[in-house]
Amino acid sequence: MKKSTLRRTLSATAAAGGTAALMMAGLAGASAHVSADPNKTAANSYALLTFGIPHGCDTFGTTKVAISLPEELTDAQPTVNPNWTVEKVTETLAEPKKLDNGTTITKRTSQIVYTAKAPLDPHLRDALVLSVKLPDAAGKTLYFPTLQTCEQGQTDWSEIPKEGQDEHELKAPAPAVTITPAEAEGDHHAAGTVSTEQASSVTDDGSQARSWAGLVAGIAGLGLGGAAFFRGRSAKTAAAKVDAK
Repeated sequence: MKKSTLRRTLSATAAAGGTAALMMAGLAGASAHVSADPNKTAANSYALLTFGIPHGCDTFGTTKVAISLPEELTDAQPTVNPNWTVEKVTETLAEPKKLDNGTTITKRTSQIVYTAKAPLDPHLRDALVLSVKLPDAAGKTLYFPTLQTCEQGQTDWSEIPKEGQDEHELKAPAPAVTITPAEAEGDHHAAGTVSTEQASSVTDDGSQARSWAGLVAGIAGLGLGGAAFFRGRSAKTAAAKVDAK
C-alpha cells in the first residue's frame, strides 16, 4: 500500500475516533445539572417528577437535597429511597386558600428535604421522586429551586431564565417542568400505578438514548473499517508473493 493511502486511512480512523470522543463529552455535559424529569405534564393531572442528582460538589459527596415547591403547588408526596431519609417542610399561608375539591387550607408543603444516610459518591448518581398534582395552567413553567449540600460546599440550583433567555446560558438552572394542555379523557391518578422500579430510575427524553446508539454505531463502523483495511492489506501481500514466484 502506498504511504499516501495509508496516511489517508489512518487520518480517517483518527477523525472518527475524535468524533466518538466528542459525542461522549456531549453526553456527559448534557446530564451535568440537577433536573426534573416528569412522566406526565398534562394540566390538572398527577405526575411523578424524578430529580436526578448527577454529581457531587467537585470531589465531595452529596449529603442533602432540599427541593422547594413552586407556590402553585400545595403538597408533594415523596417516594421512599433507601439511601435517604426524607421530611416535609410546611409554611403558613398569608391567607387561607380554597382548593378545587372545596376544602380550605391554611398551610402548605413548601419544601421536601432528602438527607443521605451516607454521602453520595460524587462519581455516582441517584434519583429522588416526588408525586405532585399539576395545576390547571397549560403553558406555564413550574420551577423547583433545589439546594444541593455536600460534605464540603453546596450548589444552589435556583437560577430562573429571564424572558427570552436560553436556560442553557445559566450556570445553575432550577429544575423545571412545563405544563401541557389537559388530557381529554383518562384517569388523572394513573401516575400512581407506575412501578416502583420505574419511579426510582432516571429517565431520559430519548435524545440521550439516540446519542448512545449513534456512538455505538460509530464505534462499530471503526471496527469494520479497521478489519477491512487489514484484510485488504493481507490480500495484496499474498498477491504480491504469488507474482514474485
